[in-house]
Amino acid sequence: MHWDSWQAFWEMGGHGLYVWGAYAVTLAVIVTEVAILLVKRKSILEHLGRLTRLHRRQDAAQRK
Repeated sequence: MHWDSWQAFWEMGGHGLYVWGAYAVTLAVIVTEVAILLVKRKSILEHLGRLTRLHRRQDAAQRK
């Protein structure tokens, strides 16, 4: 497509609201997904750390 001005580019032939709205929603979903994954990753790493400490304590108790 060819636009005569920046305004025409942003308006996208009358479909600008739909086009840019779709981009905004897509960006929001991707950012939300990354944030959720980071929170879950932190939670999983904390859980694995607790399991590791518990396992080490159990091994140490069995050796006594």
